[in-house]
Amino acid sequence: MLNILILCTGNSCRSILGEALLNHLAGRRFLAYSAGSHPTGRVNANALATLTRNGISTEGLASKSWDEFDGKDIDIAITVCNQAAGEICPAYLKNTIRAHWGLVDPAHVAGTEDEIRLAFQATYDALITRITKMLALPLEDMTHAEISKALNTIGREAYEAENLAKQC
Repeated sequence: MLNILILCTGNSCRSILGEALLNHLAGRRFLAYSAGSHPTGRVNANALATLTRNGISTEGLASKSWDEFDGKDIDIAITVCNQAAGEICPAYLKNTIRAHWGLVDPAHVAGTEDEIRLAFQATYDALITRITKMLALPLEDMTHAEISKALNTIGREAYEAENLAKQC
């Protein structure tokens, strides 16, 4: 079983959604966690509502610091926000496979309740796309370099497709 750490700055929305989705979709193949470089200390209520609406368990989800994973064997670390991707990762992640899946922060969307709900659902849907592609990979049979390249490609291609769709 591979341990995957989904990282974001605040660990309140995107990384929480990623943790819950990956644990739901991966079965016993992976165990996902999430953390933040500067955690807010609370999970965004709209993230929890999005998971609940989509039938995903929210049990045990909490905003936590990446420092809590020092000493834990993390195989893959995936950043889901551009700020966290630019930060210097903790030393314990030195030999961890890293990838970046940039996503817009739905917590910064201002608007009606429906607009906010749609923003969180779009982030959820974007993560499902990325995770589904990751689950199709034979990660257990790939080298670290191959995994890193494949996961970064998933993030880049999905980001480009999402931005192209917004322009149309």
